[in-house]
Amino acid sequence: MKKVVHALILGLIAAVVLWAGAASAEEELKELTIGIIPTESSSSAMKGFEPFRADMEKALGIPVKLFMAPDYAGVIEGMRFNKVQIAWFGNKSAIEAVNRADGEVFVQTVDVSGNPGYWSLIVVHKDSPFNSIDDIIQNGKTLTFGNGDPNSTSGYLIPTYYVWGQNGIDPAKHFKLVRNANHETNLMAVANKQVDFATNNTENWDKFSKAHPEMIKNVRIVWKSPLIPSDPMVWRKDLPKEWKSKIKGFFLAYGRIGANKDKELAVLKEMSSGWAPFQDSSNHQLLPIMEINYAKDRMKIQNNDAIAAEAKATKVAEIDKQLGELQAYGKLIQKFN
Repeated sequence: MKKVVHALILGLIAAVVLWAGAASAEEELKELTIGIIPTESSSSAMKGFEPFRADMEKALGIPVKLFMAPDYAGVIEGMRFNKVQIAWFGNKSAIEAVNRADGEVFVQTVDVSGNPGYWSLIVVHKDSPFNSIDDIIQNGKTLTFGNGDPNSTSGYLIPTYYVWGQNGIDPAKHFKLVRNANHETNLMAVANKQVDFATNNTENWDKFSKAHPEMIKNVRIVWKSPLIPSDPMVWRKDLPKEWKSKIKGFFLAYGRIGANKDKELAVLKEMSSGWAPFQDSSNHQLLPIMEINYAKDRMKIQNNDAIAAEAKATKVAEIDKQLGELQAYGKLIQKFN
């Protein structure tokens, strides 16, 4: 995680000085690939992004392709090895992309209703006897849990911190069976009584409700998280400066200006669970999620009886140091706002 803090600080410095120097000769970029995290079936995701891809290809004048891996890690690795130059991530997977794949947040998605973010959910079947997290915890040994992808913010990190961490629970030990899957798969598993409860989020819930109006009637919500910042779009930091300007200009103008504005708004509504025009962003949007990640790691170490007291104290001190660096970075950002 220490590398992440340093990467974020470097990202802030780069943002401040981006246009300070004289422009270099434009480097050639022959094509771009956009990575899509697998929150739903690949065919649905690709279909939703295809019109946007086509419009981007036309606007930039170079081939633009789509890439979707079986899990979040596959998209991160695609960016790491430059098979993917731009990707839609959740905040947690974006942190991994910044840390491991030379990534940098450049815009943020916006809910179609204009919400500043979304919420993580825990859901059960409508016929379930459980009405609260306490009910689920008390019956843990008999229950199967549909957990999210380990790199998912809403499906994994947020419930781990706010629900399991704050109750001192390790899901792998507490529940009868834990299996990881994407949002759509988990929601369908609950609706079909294949798992007793699962994680999800409000964006996927809304999209699933439209696609499967009868099936969603079989599911109900028992827990809702605090607000999560909207998902970021991340590019490789080593993209040529001139192309970054073109790409960011395309994203920020899409659905806002021009003769095709209404058509573009319709395209955005079909992407993921429905988006409004993108808004400007940077690595600083990852700060709240990073703090939660640190707190989660700290609790995990403190609750691990297999770690000797001295080693535990050393690990906790290192996390506290990294958290201090992160908070100092946050104060640095405020000076530029």
